[in-house]
Amino acid sequence: MSPRSSAATREPGRAEVRKTYKLYIGGAFPRSESGRSYLVSDSRGRFLANASQASRKDARDAVVAARGAFAGWAGATAYNRGQVLYRVAEVMEGRFDQFADEVSAAEGLTLARARATVAAAIDRWVWYAGWTDKIAQVLGGLNPVAGPYFDISAPEPTGVVAVLAPQSSALLGLVSVVAPVVVSGNTAVVVTSADRPLPAVALAEALATSDVPAGVVNVLTGRAAEIAPWLASHRDVNAIDLTGCAGADGVVWGDLERAAADNLKRVLRPGGAGSAAVEPDWTQTPDLRRIRAFLETKTVWHPKGR
Repeated sequence: MSPRSSAATREPGRAEVRKTYKLYIGGAFPRSESGRSYLVSDSRGRFLANASQASRKDARDAVVAARGAFAGWAGATAYNRGQVLYRVAEVMEGRFDQFADEVSAAEGLTLARARATVAAAIDRWVWYAGWTDKIAQVLGGLNPVAGPYFDISAPEPTGVVAVLAPQSSALLGLVSVVAPVVVSGNTAVVVTSADRPLPAVALAEALATSDVPAGVVNVLTGRAAEIAPWLASHRDVNAIDLTGCAGADGVVWGDLERAAADNLKRVLRPGGAGSAAVEPDWTQTPDLRRIRAFLETKTVWHPKGR
């Protein structure tokens, strides 16, 4: 139950039970190894909850969990991944009111607008889930070559992807950056919006109660300025999405890109011109660019007879 709705339904005379939201690593909900937490407030500055403040050790643990889950997730059939991801949308639909309540509190939206945002986020998740068994046909193909060979190109997942989630669009933006990473078989370590982490925690709870294998998506609440540099330089992280640099205090996306270059990570830059990062308009219909950003193309040559 979300913080706002709990206050409305609490029995008279009972003290409010204030919750500390935990991290989501390897399918479990641990506290930060540092023991730290921070206050989460609503758009008016009122207390909502406490959230665990992830450390670089938590980030390393999340990468280990993501790497451990990669082989199984990437090796699953595309059809199976689609079923699993569609199940997440079903769980989100069942928790619709909770998501709407938390989006309303976090983003300062009316309940009607928050419900519209949640509906868009669920639809967005379904849209990406539908691409699991179509990616190979659209982004792969049989290449014409001069010689007695078949030349076939097929897309494959990159590996472990670090994702800096959008700072302002706490649910729709979050879904719009996480779903295209995992749809092709990658695993993810997600750093949430620091000021608006509760919709991300609710999504983690939906992932935990669906069929998504442990470690496929790992969620870290806390400050991107503290966690992101370690993820950018981590040698077992294969790619990083810097979208969340827009609006994140103390984060310079150029520094993260340079750190990522040490082991040739794929880097998805944030939108904007020059050093100014700007969040995309998440209400726009997506395309395949975010899926393509975290794919490798494997080309196979095979002789053919006459």
